[in-house]
Amino acid sequence: MDIRCQNLIGGTFSDGAATVANLSPADGAVLGSRPDSGRDEANAAVAAAKQAQKGWAQITPPARGAALFRLVSLLERDAEKLARTLSLEEGKILPEARGEVGKTIRYVQFAAGDCRRMTGITHPSEVAGTLGMTMWRPLGVVGLITPWNFPVCIPLWKIAPAIAAGNAVVLKPAPETPATAHLIAELCLEAGIPEGVVNVVHGDAEPAKALVEHPDVVAISFTGSTEVGLMLEGMCAKRHKRVQCELGGKNPLIVLNDADVGLAAAACAMGAFGSTGQRCTATSRAIVQSGVADEFVAAVAEAARAVRAGHPLDEATTMGPSISERQLAQVLKYMELGKGEADLVTGGTRLGGALGTGFFPEPTVFDHVAADARIATEEIFGPVLSVVRVDTLDQAISAANGVRYGLTGSVFTNNLQDAFHVIEHLETGMTHVNNPTVGGEAHMPFGGIKDTGVGAREMGPDAWKFYAEEKTVYINYGGAARKGNLF
Repeated sequence: MDIRCQNLIGGTFSDGAATVANLSPADGAVLGSRPDSGRDEANAAVAAAKQAQKGWAQITPPARGAALFRLVSLLERDAEKLARTLSLEEGKILPEARGEVGKTIRYVQFAAGDCRRMTGITHPSEVAGTLGMTMWRPLGVVGLITPWNFPVCIPLWKIAPAIAAGNAVVLKPAPETPATAHLIAELCLEAGIPEGVVNVVHGDAEPAKALVEHPDVVAISFTGSTEVGLMLEGMCAKRHKRVQCELGGKNPLIVLNDADVGLAAAACAMGAFGSTGQRCTATSRAIVQSGVADEFVAAVAEAARAVRAGHPLDEATTMGPSISERQLAQVLKYMELGKGEADLVTGGTRLGGALGTGFFPEPTVFDHVAADARIATEEIFGPVLSVVRVDTLDQAISAANGVRYGLTGSVFTNNLQDAFHVIEHLETGMTHVNNPTVGGEAHMPFGGIKDTGVGAREMGPDAWKFYAEEKTVYINYGGAARKGNLF
């Protein structure tokens, strides 16, 4: 692969002020290059988006939906190309990359359908001869700031509802995964989305900051770390700018004494070690009742040892690398910390040998972890599982809720009453019963609470509403003048 990534501004691809190599996290191979853009490129993209948005907003929603359906067809055509590019530059194994592209296609399909579902309210007024109704209109120019761990899915699950609602967007993708963003930009143009409606500016912090600070950008949708997201929330609040943030997670999988332990362990291993633990929905804590704890730990440790790390395009590989040396260092730091806080069952180091040129952490399990230990409360974003042992259901819920995050969680039990007790009391935006903590579907809302979520949910039937404003209208068709105090 040798993709020369460029910015897309007003329908034209161009280089930035400087160029940076795009490297594979698996072996350091050069995959291409990307612009290292700054404020000038971001400002130019905003200007192009502002100009294009006026015309795009005049196009009927069904016509906007038709453009998105054309994009779906192109995504289906290039699904394998996108998956292989994603796999090479992000390190996700090819089956997982294909799964991400498939999920992206389903979501863009759903968002395209939303263009015929942007309905409001019609209701008779309290005043005779008057009809009340609501209408939706786009916000204008929206800035989208996306992470590296789902570099196809997350940009498009923001782009699709934003342009469906009639906005123009400037996407600032993660600097680690520019090639997938470049391919998305090419497909948006090929789909016939008008020039300037979708703009892409590559770079690091400067173009993102420029989007947040630009007066013509009326909303920001961000996915990334909690620290950056809370900072962006404050910056947007000062500017009275609408903001949506999907941030970190420290997701618990609760295993009760009556659970199918084999099923729970398999789900936990998939959530903890799949995608190298680099998912906001990853399973980072297993909270297990003491009656099945030994059996559960043995099963999860066996699954961890069976993981085969390697090049993401190798069909025998079941886990790819961390995205970067910096991220690997973060994971290794917590592995060392965990050795002083808990019992190391397996893993706990960097993989070497033939994998030494890549950023490969060893799948790791810690047991007898205190609920308030750092490895049990701080986001690691790597294949590290902390097992917290408890005696009662209430202790399990208390441990699960004892973190700043609240994205997703799971409980394994055959007791319906206990399952609903967890559903009711677990402090998460999403809860699974007898399923892994990972995953989401196009037609269901995705998001968390506490320090995980800011603003409206993504995906689901209301995703486009973050990118639109509602206007209430009263129509007097009876001809009589209003009289008296209506309130």
